[in-house]
Amino acid sequence: MSRTNHVPEIADETDAEKLLRQLQQATEATLEPTKPQEALELYLEDKARECRKSTIDSHRSRLGFFVEWCAERGIDDLNNLSARDLHEYRVWRRDDGDLTVNSEKTQMDTLRVFVEWCETIDAVQPGLFKKVKSPSIPDEEAARETTLHVSRGKEIVAHLERFEYASVEHVGWLLLTETGVRVGTTRALDVEDYRPDAEQPHIDVVHRPETDTPIKNGPRGERRIGISAEVCAVVDDYLEHQRPDVTDEHDREPLLATSQGRVATTTIRRYVYKWSRPCAIGQECPHDRDPDECEAAVDLDRASGCPSSVTPHPIRRGYITHLLQAGVPVDVVSDRCNVSPKVIDRHYDVRTEEDKMRQRREVLDEILPDGSGDR
Repeated sequence: MSRTNHVPEIADETDAEKLLRQLQQATEATLEPTKPQEALELYLEDKARECRKSTIDSHRSRLGFFVEWCAERGIDDLNNLSARDLHEYRVWRRDDGDLTVNSEKTQMDTLRVFVEWCETIDAVQPGLFKKVKSPSIPDEEAARETTLHVSRGKEIVAHLERFEYASVEHVGWLLLTETGVRVGTTRALDVEDYRPDAEQPHIDVVHRPETDTPIKNGPRGERRIGISAEVCAVVDDYLEHQRPDVTDEHDREPLLATSQGRVATTTIRRYVYKWSRPCAIGQECPHDRDPDECEAAVDLDRASGCPSSVTPHPIRRGYITHLLQAGVPVDVVSDRCNVSPKVIDRHYDVRTEEDKMRQRREVLDEILPDGSGDR
């Protein structure tokens, strides 16, 4: 009996390709048709169990662009979402939104989290979230973002004192530049939190999540922040002459208020965008733009498009940096601004090593006049 070797028939596709196709078909059969908007609402509902409202609002805003893009492209079922789609969205969002590298990273990182979550409800292909790419940012660049220097903040406040005295915008800028508080903290303040008649005039920072004004770090972020007599004078005039007699939906009296009630964080950001434009305070444009033709100059809704305009956070960074450069101990800065020394070092301290050495020398010379300290 002769024995012949059996040679398998060569197919049009390799065994590996055939297996991959079969796996893909099996996977596709288990996916549940899901509309982008439907997935977003389910995602936000799930996140709401563990995140603050401000975080939910941020995710809704960022992912709203993705839902909008899907609608424009006719993608009405996330089952069909591909890696190419994700790449095209990234390009669209970057170009259409005129995003900075840091903003693009934030947008795409949020999308990656969302797509990964969508996998848990069988809405997208397994592993698709790994195809969501975002720009890499060197640690130093990520940590040392834009800073509004104290000197520039003082110029803006001086302009407001002259032309917008004791307005809600003036008071908002004063609080941000004179205390270094976060924008959420500024919004959360009530009239009763302003204590000008105390032995040391101050504002009380209070965590009130049950009435829609949580603060960063929760109860650990509660503290008293001393304020100057000059700040008190402006706030007193604002309360007496400018603040509308309103309460918010929880019958609280917000310190920063409009006729509609407590200001929104987006409103405070608009104040910051508006007045951080050099042309808004009578200075020449450093970007060689004609203020009569520049959209960022003539349209307040586009004020953020000015290269010199900033968000509130650079004000806080500038304030903390100013304290450090003035030699204020890190633990004092940490307590006043509710930020850990480690975070200060990584995200706020823009002093050079020469600055740090000089300040150590000055302190040690005072303590150890014989010069035996570290130089």
